[in-house]
Order: sequence, then structure tokens, then C-alpha cells
Amino acid sequence: MSERKQVRFRGGGFQPVSIKWVGPLVFVVLIALIEIGTRSGVITALTLPKPSDVFATFVELWSTGALWQHLLPSLTRLLVGSALGAVSGIAIGIAIGLFSHVRAGLVPLVAALFPVPKIALLPLFVIWFGIDEGSKYALIALGTFTPTVVATYGAVDNVDRSLIRMGQSFDLTWRSIVWKIVLPGAMPGILSGLRISLAIGIILLVAAEMLGAEYGIGAYILQAGSLYDLERLFAGVVILSVLGVAVSAGIGALERRVLRWRV
Repeated sequence: MSERKQVRFRGGGFQPVSIKWVGPLVFVVLIALIEIGTRSGVITALTLPKPSDVFATFVELWSTGALWQHLLPSLTRLLVGSALGAVSGIAIGIAIGLFSHVRAGLVPLVAALFPVPKIALLPLFVIWFGIDEGSKYALIALGTFTPTVVATYGAVDNVDRSLIRMGQSFDLTWRSIVWKIVLPGAMPGILSGLRISLAIGIILLVAAEMLGAEYGIGAYILQAGSLYDLERLFAGVVILSVLGVAVSAGIGALERRVLRWRV
């Protein structure tokens, strides 16, 4: 009788493996190359500042308190505007995915709004809501709303119909099918769309703060650019990059918590 051999598991389903050290290593190598290039003269000071000088600018911002003076207003605007746009976008996207009459009425409207550059609407929002916080919230909310709607109803449409038919065959109610099948099945697409929407929100945050804001990362970058202060300008850009990484990490943590059922 032949000896039995253990068969290795082959059902991983292309599940990505987390390698935590590679990402920071890429940043370290890139920063080191820029530092070497700027110090050696290969990269001119008019092109890129030394990373060490940018770091010194960060230390100055931290020590003087200017970092939080600019960062806290930006975080508040991003949080309020994105929350308004994302929550309403998810709700309307789900309604479009579930109800035919809502789809017939709102999909053409969303399709008309989606390609419009939201930055071009900023002067209109200033007229409507004033130059204070209202126009900034409205711009960020609209910018996150439309991609969230599109991603949400697309995710609802892509839920496996065989699972819905199975629920119907077990005589589940409409509410149970929505809560137990449709929404869990659509959640990966919704969260992916939310990741893109929040990145758009950061872009619009900078644009909104460059018009009529005394404090904020966008106002800080505008002031540095007008003075051609590359160290301060790149410090502001790095802050935005770190903010984007933090938002992406937050969405990733939410995905791991909400999508634990997915293998």
C-alpha cells in the first residue's frame, strides 16, 4: 500500500502577504538618493531642496507650534466635508442600486456632475456659502460625494446574484437579503471607492484653502510658493503625503475589521 502524502493547501485565492518593511525601505532609499544628489550638485537647489533642510523646517514648525496651527483647521475641514460627502454618497448609491425609480432619476444627474471639475465650482460656492468655512465644506463634500455614489451603486450591482437568489429560495425577507447579502457583498467595493474619494477630498482641501484661508496646509503651501521657499513648500507637500498615507491606513484598518469574513 502506497504511503499517503499530505497535500499542501492551494486555496489562498491570491491573498496578498503583508511585508511591512518594504514600504518604509522604499521611502528611505528615495530620500537618501535625493540627499546625495542635492549635496553632490547632481540635483540643483532650484529643483529640489535637501531632505535634511526639509526636516529642519519640520522641526521649526513643531517647535513654534505653526504645524498644528495649520494642520488642525485642515483636518477639521477634511473630516467635516468628507463625512458629509461620503455618508450621503453611500446612502444614495445604495438607494440607486436597490430601487429602479431612484436609479432612473439620479444616475443621469450623477453622470452629469461626475466629470465636472469640482475646483471650477469653488467661486460659485464662495458666492453661495461665503468665503469662510461653508464654501470649503461644500467643495470637499461634493468632491467626495460623486465618486462615492458611483463606487457604491457599482458595488451593489456587482453582488453575486446567485447569492441573492439563494436567499430568496430560503424565503428570506427583502430586508434580510439587503442586510445579510447585498451590503456585505458590496462592502469591498464601497471601501475601495471611499479610499479614492478621500484622496480627492485632500486635493480639494488644498484648493479650497488656497482661496481665502489664513490657516491650513493649502494656505501654507501657497505662502511658501509665493516666496519661492522650497523647504517650506516641500514640507507642506510632505504633510499632505503623510495625511494621504494616514487616510489609506485608516481605510485599510476598517477593511480588516469589516471584511474579516473574506478569506
